[in-house]
Amino acid sequence: MSKRKKIGILTAGGDCPGLNAAIRGVGKTAIVKYGMEVIGFSDGFLGIINNDYIRLDEASLSGILTLGGTILGTSREKPFKKEKKGPDIDKPKLIKEHYKELELDCLVCIGGNGTMKTAYGLVKEGLHVIGIPKTIDNDVWGTDKTFGFDSALNIATDAIDRLHSTANSHKRIMVIEIMGHHAGWLALYSGIAGGGDVILIPELAYDMDVIVKYLLNRARKNKPYSIVVVAEGIKTDKKGASAADYIASKIEEGTGIETRQTILGYIQRGGSPSPNDRLLASGYGAHAAELIADGKYGLMVSKKGEKIGSVPLKDVSGKLRLVPKNHPAIKRAMGLDVCFGVES
Repeated sequence: MSKRKKIGILTAGGDCPGLNAAIRGVGKTAIVKYGMEVIGFSDGFLGIINNDYIRLDEASLSGILTLGGTILGTSREKPFKKEKKGPDIDKPKLIKEHYKELELDCLVCIGGNGTMKTAYGLVKEGLHVIGIPKTIDNDVWGTDKTFGFDSALNIATDAIDRLHSTANSHKRIMVIEIMGHHAGWLALYSGIAGGGDVILIPELAYDMDVIVKYLLNRARKNKPYSIVVVAEGIKTDKKGASAADYIASKIEEGTGIETRQTILGYIQRGGSPSPNDRLLASGYGAHAAELIADGKYGLMVSKKGEKIGSVPLKDVSGKLRLVPKNHPAIKRAMGLDVCFGVES
């Protein structure tokens, strides 16, 4: 009889809803369907560097589907990044040593862009690795959707919905800042879903004169308030200021209309995953276990249309999935008189 496979799982980078669903998807499929042995590393890549892990069985994976956060913990440890301070430790070497000592057949890395880059680095070191893409930013190249995005979209949209009543009551312009790093997916989708009047994303260079003119025109049409949705990664001329602070000050200066800003922040990353994220994370996890069972490695699980498949990690590493400037959602929103800070 062939030796049963043994796999390790880790969650790395920022937390987001659906991590536990993905852990459960990998673990339960590996154990129940394929009879594998499963261990979970603590705190991202720190766990395998320090050989800090727990054994995962069916009991430990029960009841975690709906939980936010990650039962394994996470960190932003980047093993291939040289430390500026402290002892010079060969972290990739330690990872390889512990991988071999534990007799792992594969390491499943659940994370965003940085995690996929590290995962490919480990592939080049000769390890068997499978990546699972997660992030509220939805910016991992090679997949149509990352889990965590849908949950964050629900939270951001709900926050924008709530600002409408405050803005209307005080006849103000309200600016809300949405996460996303260098990608505008979350701001774009929540802005449209929440009825934002102005939506600013990093992929489109905005003109403040266009925004001011648009908002003054709304005021002249007796529209009592406006909602401005800004992605955190938009460019500003003021160093150190948040996107919301900068845009709010420029709007008030240009329009003379009272303007307030709200930074939604980490609230977008917390809480129980949405049903869609539970389904996606579970599907990604199950497919990762299937790839391992088939002896297919060096891949990232991905979704194209309605089909879950995989793409080579080498094709994903170092790339970002950004909003195309001619994205259909932008065109449709412009048709609804949403301003993106550009001349339409």
